[in-house]
Amino acid sequence: MTQQVLPIEVTVQDYQPTMSIRTRSSVEKLPEVIGPAYERILSYLAEMDITPTGPPFVAYYGMDLQDLDVEMGFPVEDLLPGEGDLCPGEIEKSTVVSFMHKGPYEGLHEVYSAMATFLEEKGLQAKGVSYEVYYNGPNDVQSSEELLTKILLPVYDKTLE
Repeated sequence: MTQQVLPIEVTVQDYQPTMSIRTRSSVEKLPEVIGPAYERILSYLAEMDITPTGPPFVAYYGMDLQDLDVEMGFPVEDLLPGEGDLCPGEIEKSTVVSFMHKGPYEGLHEVYSAMATFLEEKGLQAKGVSYEVYYNGPNDVQSSEELLTKILLPVYDKTLE
């Protein structure tokens, strides 16, 4: 059962440099892709004596569950050099609709549905990318009911464009 932690909000996400890996995966294989990607990024950052400035994220570019275009990464202080498929990037400053979900990842589809309804009710249009920020993971908690995932949906905002 999904537990609400915060209501759906409209806020501004500040510009954020990132280090990430972008790839394609089916939704079933995603757990096998995310962990190793995070490990590679953290190892690369450690080689440069750099610590992420926040929790890891996954950006979803489209929602074809058999061929997800995903970017896994960490926020960092400044743009850094890349290496191979480790790429510097950025999360643009944008207006976002956000929701903090507490509970199993399987409940996230309910959150996305509620957020889609919220967008429609408020007359907002998503930009087509969504971010999931993982404040903890399965290895950090005793129960999946304790997982904290923040979903961010950038929306069009003429005041920022």
